[in-house]
Amino acid sequence: MLQKELSPNSKLLLTIGVFIIAYGTPFDQPRVIGAVQEALLMLSEYSREHVLLCLVPALFIAGALTVFLNQQAVIRYLGPNAPRLLAYSVASISGTILAVCSCTVLPLFKGIYKKGAGLGPAISFLYSGPAINILAIVLSYKIFGWKLGFARMAGAVVFAYLIGMVMQGLFQREDEKRLADERMFQFTGESTTRTLPQMILYMASMIGILVFINWAPSRETLPVWDFIYQYRYIISAGFVMVLIYCLLRWFRREELMEWTLATRDFSLQILPYLFFGVLVAGFLLGRPGHEGLIPTAWVSKLVGGNSLFANFVAALAGAFMYFATLTEVPIVQGLLGSGMGQGPALALLLAGPSLSLPSMLVIYGELGFKKTALYVILVVGLSTLAGYGFGFIAG
Repeated sequence: MLQKELSPNSKLLLTIGVFIIAYGTPFDQPRVIGAVQEALLMLSEYSREHVLLCLVPALFIAGALTVFLNQQAVIRYLGPNAPRLLAYSVASISGTILAVCSCTVLPLFKGIYKKGAGLGPAISFLYSGPAINILAIVLSYKIFGWKLGFARMAGAVVFAYLIGMVMQGLFQREDEKRLADERMFQFTGESTTRTLPQMILYMASMIGILVFINWAPSRETLPVWDFIYQYRYIISAGFVMVLIYCLLRWFRREELMEWTLATRDFSLQILPYLFFGVLVAGFLLGRPGHEGLIPTAWVSKLVGGNSLFANFVAALAGAFMYFATLTEVPIVQGLLGSGMGQGPALALLLAGPSLSLPSMLVIYGELGFKKTALYVILVVGLSTLAGYGFGFIAG
């Protein structure tokens, strides 16, 4: 289903907003010129490094979840009335193994949410995917030491549960009404011609492609991870062969067409928000290591020490920046070297990977302003408090 068309009033407000920006922005100033260049360079970098290898596989997985995943299984394990411990554990563990960024996880979140997952478990999955992936935790331990590494891991796990449960509790009735109104229990696209092992192999092949083709180097001496990185394309090619086998043996042409159309619809719903968000984020903050409209020195000066304000600034800045998978580790390492406090470092690590301006726009398109705002407030607020508390412990 495509996004709803903007109302005439919304179109008018959008037009006025564009006019105000065009009229009032001093595009001839060096800082603004550099920010515009950063916006375009960030979009170019994002398109080259993340769209084909990250987003496209994720979009196909999301389409498969919508068309082929068993509806009753989703409701049983992730539905709004599923046992809480089971639902949030499944959501968190599923996110952990993917090792994806805040944007790549969005099609997968959208897929399970449309298929019947409750708001709370879906939000837990949305947070856990970028925040708790295994390699990031290992690198955090190795580079930042066991205290900050453990605090990041424990905080991310607790947040995945807590944020999901708060969201589900506040919007329980609305979520149940969503499922009833959309008649989620009456999807006609579910497969009845394939066995469970066949579906597991089919889904695992796509997840394997997504995970291994995007495997990042460890930046430190981690032999197993570096071995996988060296042979990531060969491993990914093996998963591609398995996927081709599954498609040729177990799927009809009509089903493949339905899958393709579902993937197309997800692309149309998500990519415009993402590209616009990447442009804005690049314009304001620049790429990692580069200057946007807002000087990075301002942020560095504000996150020293362990005041509540410093932790809030770190969490908020992290929430609006875009971090590709694992890039938060060297960025925080550099900030620590420039005087960043241990507490603000944790706040940024908990908020940054799980949120970004592009991801906020996509979440808004799916959940609306109220739910999106609450999710952002919970992530930033909890990250601020966790960083503030950790700062006292770490000394």
